[in-house]
Amino acid sequence: MAEKRKYAKKHCKYSELKLEFIDYKDVKLLKHTLSERFKIMPRRLTGNSKSAQDMVGLAIKRARHMALIPYIVDRKNPVVGSLQD
Repeated sequence: MAEKRKYAKKHCKYSELKLEFIDYKDVKLLKHTLSERFKIMPRRLTGNSKSAQDMVGLAIKRARHMALIPYIVDRKNPVVGSLQD
């Protein structure tokens, strides 16, 4: 019989920080949930709780609407600026 793989349990970063609301203006906090092409990463990869993932998704969508985070990323011209800190 195959051995079970043991993975480290992922913990919700936002619950550990005891945040009740995730603000769309805090781009540094949101970029941990975005991939390198600025797509929203799923819960199974980030370890976010359901409520935190819902708040993160809404905050990222609001930040995109306010032009704080790009909708799409061009491979030829990478994003340079305040997001790469």
